[in-house]
Amino acid sequence: MSLAEILKPHLPYLRRYGRALTGSQKSGDTFVKATLEAIVADPDSVTNDDNVRVQLYRVFSRIWESAHVSLTEDPDDNTAQSRLNAIPPISRQVLLLTSLEGFSISEVAKIADVGENSINGLLEDAIADIDKEIRSDVLIIEDEALISMELQQIVSGLGHRVCGTATTHQGALEAVEKAKPSLVLADIQLADGSSGIDAVKDILEQISVPVIFITAFPERLLTGERPEPTFLITKPFQPNAIRAAISQALFFSTEAQPA
Repeated sequence: MSLAEILKPHLPYLRRYGRALTGSQKSGDTFVKATLEAIVADPDSVTNDDNVRVQLYRVFSRIWESAHVSLTEDPDDNTAQSRLNAIPPISRQVLLLTSLEGFSISEVAKIADVGENSINGLLEDAIADIDKEIRSDVLIIEDEALISMELQQIVSGLGHRVCGTATTHQGALEAVEKAKPSLVLADIQLADGSSGIDAVKDILEQISVPVIFITAFPERLLTGERPEPTFLITKPFQPNAIRAAISQALFFSTEAQPA
């Protein structure tokens, strides 16, 4: 099997990581492209006798870290770029690698080139820094009652407010009319056979809001054939993955308000 064939299954997830880390699909894809170019130039940077995914993310991490530029702080600027100053780059990497990408502590240590004993502290610092920045209203579109309840508990536990819940496409649109959310959590398959993707598309025609898709069918969105969601959580999920995605989505949203 060629190196291209080995890497291909991991690229949709590396693109997801790049988007979440940088805050935009364009920027994330630029780093993914640079990563692949670096591997082509040095094929020995990824070998078949070790965890290929870890090696791929490690190359990405080195390129991203080398390109990082410190940002000028503006106390009146509440954009994502300004808020990035509050979170050290290494802490944000650790947050995403563990909670969003599902790497183990030892794998994150290899990817980010930090000591294993430092990972938990960096993770907690990142989440705490992000959570204290923003408090928001959240709409949950989910047809499974237990999952919806769990999501509500996670959202409330982070200090945000659940401004509405919906189990269908139409219900989601009605919920948005009643309360304009700052964040949407959406399943893909809804109760009446309607599509969460279509519901989100209609919502985004009305308001600009970050969206986190939570689904058992990630392949329906990670196709590379159209703009993909920055935040995509696979069921069954870990609560920390949801927590990290909420924090990151609000962190990068220009619509979010400071606490």
